[in-house]
Amino acid sequence: MKPLTMNRRTLALLAVLVPLAAMFVYVALRSGPLTPIPVTVTRVETRSITPALFGIGTIEARYTYKIGPTVAGRVKRVDVQVGDRVRSGQLLGEMDPVDFDDRIASIGAALKRSEAAALAAKAQVQEALARKTYADAQARRYEQLLQKSLVSEEMAGGKQQERDAADAGVGAARAGLDAANQASAGLRADRESLMTQRANLRLIAPVDGLVTLRNADPGSTLVAGQSVVEMIDPASLWIHARFDQLRVTGLSAELPVDILLRSLGERQLGGRVFRVEPLADAVTEETLAKVVFDAIPEPLPPIGELVEVTVAMPALPAAMVVPNASLQRVDGKMGVWLIQDNTLRFAPVKVGATDLDGQVQIKGGIQAVDHVVVYSRRALTARSRIKVVERLEGVSP
Repeated sequence: MKPLTMNRRTLALLAVLVPLAAMFVYVALRSGPLTPIPVTVTRVETRSITPALFGIGTIEARYTYKIGPTVAGRVKRVDVQVGDRVRSGQLLGEMDPVDFDDRIASIGAALKRSEAAALAAKAQVQEALARKTYADAQARRYEQLLQKSLVSEEMAGGKQQERDAADAGVGAARAGLDAANQASAGLRADRESLMTQRANLRLIAPVDGLVTLRNADPGSTLVAGQSVVEMIDPASLWIHARFDQLRVTGLSAELPVDILLRSLGERQLGGRVFRVEPLADAVTEETLAKVVFDAIPEPLPPIGELVEVTVAMPALPAAMVVPNASLQRVDGKMGVWLIQDNTLRFAPVKVGATDLDGQVQIKGGIQAVDHVVVYSRRALTARSRIKVVERLEGVSP
């Protein structure tokens, strides 16, 4: 009876364990680690794409004006605030003139004295010329009388000496006049220099613009060249953009650009590449470019705001393309997973340009008839079991 009892127990235990083992295998194959991985697949296409270049930039002003005194001094007043719109020639503020006005008045008085002295010297020249004319006439007359023996040689010589003295007097008077004129010219130049310096104490807007900084308040003491007010020309706003050096092939001036300002949300603005900078950033390995707006946005965005720029590059010749999502990096190599006879094979590829729709040119490593994995539920290996589906939940088609 004991063997029969043991057999019954064994059979009962097997009756329980076998279904459990079968259920475990079923669950492992259907929802466990051995279950096939759902994937979406696409076929490699051959067609032309219009690549796009994405970059990040900051808004800058091409023309910035720093307005301040040309000599050291104290700020007397500042008439504008940050954010004010100003017109060309508008008075923005003024430096304390200190003794400029007194010095200009003093030089003005000295100039009047010098001009009066010049007038006196001019009169002396005219007097000396008159004396010279009279002396010349007397000398010629006595020379004629001497020839007729009507006067002595001593008298004729005396008249000649008087003519020479008159000539010397004319030279001296003219020298005095030149000195007086030079003194007047020097004083006049000194006065104009002081008046120019006095005018430079008035802080004038050079162009129509927007005040961006106010660096000093009334009473502050500044050195020569230190700015009181900084302003920009709003019409000169542009974007200092940065692009990955590996993707800038074909980037050139005049290419159209889509500009996305963070302050404007999703609204895009138009623009164009103004120039590609001849110097790149060796640290970040980026190419630099300047981008201008088709129309300056209103209200003006803040200087320094981050901007996203997308450059539409020229269309490329037809070539093999795959979705950008199909590219994977395995063991440090960029490639795609190919499906061949329901098995997976990783194929390293050489990547080319990318367009705005996420299509990437492939320059080798696959064929136009191949099928590649676009999305997968989990990371793939060469031994992964897969199941092709139309789309994955949570993944945009």
